This record gives sequence, structure tokens and C-alpha cells, in this order.
Amino acid sequence: MIDLKQAQDVANLIFGLSEPHRIRIVEILRSGSRNVTELATLLDAEIVNVSHHLGVMRLSGLVLADKRGRFVNYSLNPKYFNNENSKAITMDLGWCRIELPHH
Repeated sequence: MIDLKQAQDVANLIFGLSEPHRIRIVEILRSGSRNVTELATLLDAEIVNVSHHLGVMRLSGLVLADKRGRFVNYSLNPKYFNNENSKAITMDLGWCRIELPHH
């Protein structure tokens, strides 16, 4: 049986994905790291909104942030994401695996 700490960790990861824009961010980051401005352009969204979603995703551990000069580049955390399949990305929650389709 899953213990309470592991259940909370899984719930935090799922919360990090629980918004359509965050799923779209995952899809974009499959091809490599991007900064907030690049993501906002690709999502046709306001920078402040994309920044908020990235903050939630960073706190849940789904994305990693790498500061380069005045920009922060975000990438998928390889601890949770496997991008080896061109048709889908696999997310390992440590309790179950989720396959996110690639369109």
C-alpha cells in the first residue's frame, strides 16, 4: 500500500499537470528547454500567466529551471518524464506511469 508521503508526492505531481496550459507546456518542452517569452509566444498567452503555470510546475518538481543571464530556461524533469517515444511521452509518478499522447 502507498504511504501517506508518497501519496502526497503523487498528488503534487498530478496537481502540477491539472490545467490545460500546463499540459501544453509539457508538449512544447518535449523538444527542449525554453524561456518564458518563448513559451508565451508558442502558447499565444500572456507572459505573466505562463510564468504562473511554470511556477506551479517547478514547485511540484515537473520542470527544472536554469538561469542563464537574465533569462530562465525551463526543461522537463527527467526524473518524471521519458521522451524516448516520438508518439508519446511517459510520465513516471513512482506509483504509476502515465502516457501523454503526442499530436
